[in-house]
Amino acid sequence: MKELLQTYEDKSPEIVFNWKDPETDAEGWTVINSLRGGAAGGGTRMREGLDMNEVLSLAKTMEVKFTVSGPAIGGAKSGINFNPNDPRKKGVLERWYAAVSPLLKSYYGTGGDLNVDEIHEVIPITEESGVWHPQEGVFEGHFKPTDADKINRIGQLRHGVIKVIENPNYSPDVSRKYTIADMITGYGVAVAAKHFYDIQNETIQGKRAIVQGFGNVGAAAAFYLAQMGAKVVGIIDRVGGLINNEGFSFEEITNLYLAKTSNTLVADDLIPFKEINENIWSLKAEIFAPCAASRLITQDQIDQLIDSGLEVISCGANVPFADKEIFFGSIMEHTDSKVSLIPDFISNCGMARVFAYFMERKVQMTDEAIFNDTSETIKKALEKVYQNNSFKTGISATAFEIALKQLI
Repeated sequence: MKELLQTYEDKSPEIVFNWKDPETDAEGWTVINSLRGGAAGGGTRMREGLDMNEVLSLAKTMEVKFTVSGPAIGGAKSGINFNPNDPRKKGVLERWYAAVSPLLKSYYGTGGDLNVDEIHEVIPITEESGVWHPQEGVFEGHFKPTDADKINRIGQLRHGVIKVIENPNYSPDVSRKYTIADMITGYGVAVAAKHFYDIQNETIQGKRAIVQGFGNVGAAAAFYLAQMGAKVVGIIDRVGGLINNEGFSFEEITNLYLAKTSNTLVADDLIPFKEINENIWSLKAEIFAPCAASRLITQDQIDQLIDSGLEVISCGANVPFADKEIFFGSIMEHTDSKVSLIPDFISNCGMARVFAYFMERKVQMTDEAIFNDTSETIKKALEKVYQNNSFKTGISATAFEIALKQLI
């Protein structure tokens, strides 16, 4: 596996598009690792301090993810080095998408990512640049549909991603009109843990869980974990956190979800970040869901979790470990050898799978059908890993080997 991984990591990307904003100090990159299947896909993120190497690593991660979620295309990513809280953000995005629109119309599909919203920013701004849909390039380069079929599938995709969830089983509050895009990634993180236990002939009910990050992914993961019967005992977010050794009730987790503002945890009894960061890693918990930014988790934090009874990690963040390597660094390798580590390209593939679901054929547009499709995709990926490795360790190494054999 390591030789395959090294070969994959060392291969240069096929296309690197670099842009410098004429009106601000923003700089952006689109990195297309390959045009496998005639196209490539990956979201657009924005943060201060981002560089091309971060975008490259995420593009390679997307290509691995597509081996699970489909379609069989190359990986790509866009990243803009700019403060997302700057009031000039909208103008930066408008100029960025105008510059990258030829790629989006030909062979590159994008979506939302860190600090860039799929529904309120990506879709309307790309439309202003003459792009039918942010995924138009995937249709054009990979599926090569007739114009009529392209219009039908883009219509399906456009309505599906922003579809308001009507089924109360999948929404914290149907009156607040949460969408598929709001909830599906966190759902995948939670259901990956459930399927892991099901495959081991165990149950997720009663398992204690810690969630890192309380944005779209972490908050949704906590909501679905609690709904499935797991006990969320700790939440750590950038502003602070909460601990309840008995586990928060489903109602309490739902209320925390509804109370979050700007993707931030809000609570009257919030524990300051310094204090929660000192205490949460030694909490007794079987499940850990890292759903914050990439490359945050240290080996010391992992070792404390393991010593406190950790069984499984379901990754909501891409590359959550503080390794310098693109994929399989020393912290990840250490973790994979000690506990059941479900890699990000399986557990957080929900949004990529939703795109693939709506692009491939005429499909059912019900909440149940959409969520079940993501659940079944993750279940099949984990079953395939189990068929190749029935041990509780080495899950990520096995999953990478399965994926890389498709790519090299």
